[in-house]
Amino acid sequence: MGEFVRLEVADGIGTIRLERPPMNALNRQIQQELREVATEARDRDDVKAVIVYGGPKVFAAGADIKEFAVMGHTDIADYAPELSATLTLVAELPKPTVAAITGYALGGGYELALCCDWRIAGDNAKVGQPEILLGIIPGAGGTQRLARLIGPSKAKDIIYTGRFVGAEEALTLGMVDQVVAPDDVYEAARKWAGQFTGAASRALAAAKTAIDGGLDGDLNAGLRLETVLFTGLFSTEDRTTGMESFIANGPGKANFSGK
Repeated sequence: MGEFVRLEVADGIGTIRLERPPMNALNRQIQQELREVATEARDRDDVKAVIVYGGPKVFAAGADIKEFAVMGHTDIADYAPELSATLTLVAELPKPTVAAITGYALGGGYELALCCDWRIAGDNAKVGQPEILLGIIPGAGGTQRLARLIGPSKAKDIIYTGRFVGAEEALTLGMVDQVVAPDDVYEAARKWAGQFTGAASRALAAAKTAIDGGLDGDLNAGLRLETVLFTGLFSTEDRTTGMESFIANGPGKANFSGK
């Protein structure tokens, strides 16, 4: 466990908890700890789904600008790939992931939320990519993941203006997927993640790889990827269990082992 990031596991759900008051600014230490915790969540068989959570008051208000302000070009040239790789590690977790957004998720904080499969926000949350107001652009996936999520023209509006987007507008735009009362954010995330604690883990991982990998290329490349992943699942125990259960008892009654 790190000073600012920890992994809490209960009932098959791993919660990656950010805790660097007051705003969970993503400095180098929190990024290093995030890499370590994300790797642990990836490798633990008892973690079937993952919540990324900043606590009841704020998700993460962005990068540590005081740290950025003293960096020159050479410094940032070394640092930027490290920052991007950290968030990509979260994006590539082979398990369902959900961001539980309270308060602000801005800049690098919203880029972290973009790395999750699903985003649940409190109705008082503010999200956005305000880097342009600092004379820079998003540097940890914001220009790419946001454009893929909501389309290029809407992403350009958000990134060009740097404005803070309220929860209801974010839901309409597709920047978040569900809005609940602020006090209900974490439990709503647990409810979403809990759907997958008894699911076919290898099939879920294959589905995530097929969807995300397919978006990186053309349709034919995506179809080839899907075929490889589809056929590979026929060597798993869960495929046998699922089909035998379907024949005997109908859909949705299989007890999967995750193997």
